[in-house]
Amino acid sequence: MAVNGKKTLLLSAYMEHRKKRQVRVISVVLRSEDQNYHCRMCCNEKLYFSKGVGDIHSNHFDFSYGTADIMCDIHKGCETPSHIAVTNNAPSSDLHEPVYLEVKNQNKNVPLPYDFTVCISTMYDYNNVLQLVQSLEMMQLLGVGRVAIYKSDCSPETQRVLDYYTKKGLVEVIPWTISKHLKPSHDWQPARSPGDIHYYGQIPALNDCLYRYMYQSKYVSLQDIDELILPQSVDSWLDLLPQLEKKYGVNKCYIFENNVFPHTITVPLSASQKQPIESPGWKYVPGVNILAHLHQRPVTRENKYHNYKVIVNPRAVFQPTVHGLLDSEKGCAWIDRNIARMYHTRAGTPEMKAEQLVYDGRLLKYSDRLILVVNTVLKETGLLPSEV
Repeated sequence: MAVNGKKTLLLSAYMEHRKKRQVRVISVVLRSEDQNYHCRMCCNEKLYFSKGVGDIHSNHFDFSYGTADIMCDIHKGCETPSHIAVTNNAPSSDLHEPVYLEVKNQNKNVPLPYDFTVCISTMYDYNNVLQLVQSLEMMQLLGVGRVAIYKSDCSPETQRVLDYYTKKGLVEVIPWTISKHLKPSHDWQPARSPGDIHYYGQIPALNDCLYRYMYQSKYVSLQDIDELILPQSVDSWLDLLPQLEKKYGVNKCYIFENNVFPHTITVPLSASQKQPIESPGWKYVPGVNILAHLHQRPVTRENKYHNYKVIVNPRAVFQPTVHGLLDSEKGCAWIDRNIARMYHTRAGTPEMKAEQLVYDGRLLKYSDRLILVVNTVLKETGLLPSEV
């Protein structure tokens, strides 16, 4: 929703229990405007007023709009504000009745229903159905209990899959309608794709997701649907995270190296390498088969630190971004690739040559279980012929 008189969009409001007890309103703002606001809080059928100050995140990539937290102090007489409105003007001069947001995360002392939640931002013009099903099933094999997807638009087949997993309770689809208010860029820099805000507005979506699941999930992974963080000596995140806590410390942000597996490049296998797997019937399903692409771009000094993703304790994070964090309690730790690393199955780029790629069959460790569950989903959603 928009703030009258300002180029500010409000996404959601959350109680902040940590540095200072406030209400944090996650927002998208025009960076050139002043960031002074007025906050109205509903508390036990009474209205309280306070000043709000916008804190613009530093990772705006030079777009005119960026993510911001509008921090509203809580009045002494208001212990638990249920709803909040943010306005441009003081109450006496505001001619328009503002719209109120529900204040979430009221209680921090609650059982956490999920061990792991994955935040996916954002899904736009999406039709990679086979990889979507494979990724969601792989996440469940790794121990993920919830996947939040910020969706702009997708194909009818993709929607059928999302509806299936929503009904199963794995997926929460959050409609991502920022294009109704701004012109999102299709890339990460204005020079590469003009627009008002970076890459479909994925940064405010990630911020909302982290706070949305802050008191619902022990850990949150911030990644894309074509990325999988795979342990190397154990089989699940349930076994991996205790290792990471012991080696690197608790409440850290754990960074996983990005390993790209280009699905647009075919590499001949040697006699010692296991064959990629093509399940009968998958040819009828649009999308990429991750089990058929087992060669990765070599990790070099130049690309080692590019496009990594993280798993975090959300209660120790204040500001996430696309790759890593802007503000947290204990910072980040870079995870040894021999403990865990990220497998990113996507299109190749011109600099990737078939003869340079390196075989890695780790994903095949999961293939028997993965094929069974993927085929079950494809049949139950009507995407795979029943006779296959």
